[in-house]
Amino acid sequence: MKSLYDLSAPAKLNLFLHVIGRRGDGHHLLQSVFLLIDWCDTLHFDRRPDGYISREDLGPPLPADDLIVRAARALKLASGSPFGVHIGIEKRIPAQAGMGGGSSDAATTLLALNRLWQLDYSLEKLITIGLQLGADVPFFLTGRNAWVEGIGEIMTPLTLPAARFVVVKSTQGLETRLIFSDPALKRDSETAIISGFAADAFGFGRNDLQAVAQRLCPGVTQALDWLASVGLSGRMTGSGSAVFAQVLQPIDLTSAPSGFQVRLCNSLDAHPLVDWASSGSLSEKLSVGGV
Repeated sequence: MKSLYDLSAPAKLNLFLHVIGRRGDGHHLLQSVFLLIDWCDTLHFDRRPDGYISREDLGPPLPADDLIVRAARALKLASGSPFGVHIGIEKRIPAQAGMGGGSSDAATTLLALNRLWQLDYSLEKLITIGLQLGADVPFFLTGRNAWVEGIGEIMTPLTLPAARFVVVKSTQGLETRLIFSDPALKRDSETAIISGFAADAFGFGRNDLQAVAQRLCPGVTQALDWLASVGLSGRMTGSGSAVFAQVLQPIDLTSAPSGFQVRLCNSLDAHPLVDWASSGSLSEKLSVGGV
């Protein structure tokens, strides 16, 4: 399928994820580092003159009112654009994996339509719209690996060393709300600082959600056990059922549990669309690991 715009929506890994508290409204306060990787969905965009928004699933079927459609509607409502769009989606990032696939798709949609509809919105304006769709959307809009705090809305861009990872997704998915509503979830981790993370960027901390996730989803434990069997120390990413480990030498992936999705992924320095919206006021980028 060839369209006016054929664009990537990359996934992310949480190199660590600490829960340091809870707000009065029930939202959890987090600290994490989000790292972009080259496991990507592909979205195809063609402008419609009739104002309608349509979506075509070129892979597995998606819910009718997914984040792609919601992002397009939100931008159309905010802008009053007379145009519409037809979006084809080649979905590769697994759902309920903790890899941010839906949020990344939404961000790519906002960035694409900002150009396709000739809106010339600033990055800050797109972020305001994106935050209404989900806490991870602003990260993908900003397009830089980042130290993330609050409920996901406070970001300090980082430059991280290049790295390779094996990412494993079990046959089971995991709903975020089940983890965060679990009374056994650890919610009192000490506040971390960037210099502490920088001393061991790919080994720092842990995922506070992992213990609950392993109890709710046996596939997480299976994936971690398989990584251990090939000599790798894995951890869960985000609040889904995917796990990952840094890879420093070739490994045999054929022994992975049957039905699991296993992929070798490279880190990305930046989102492929990082320059698609202008900004003059985002935080200065920090370098970690001497790169």
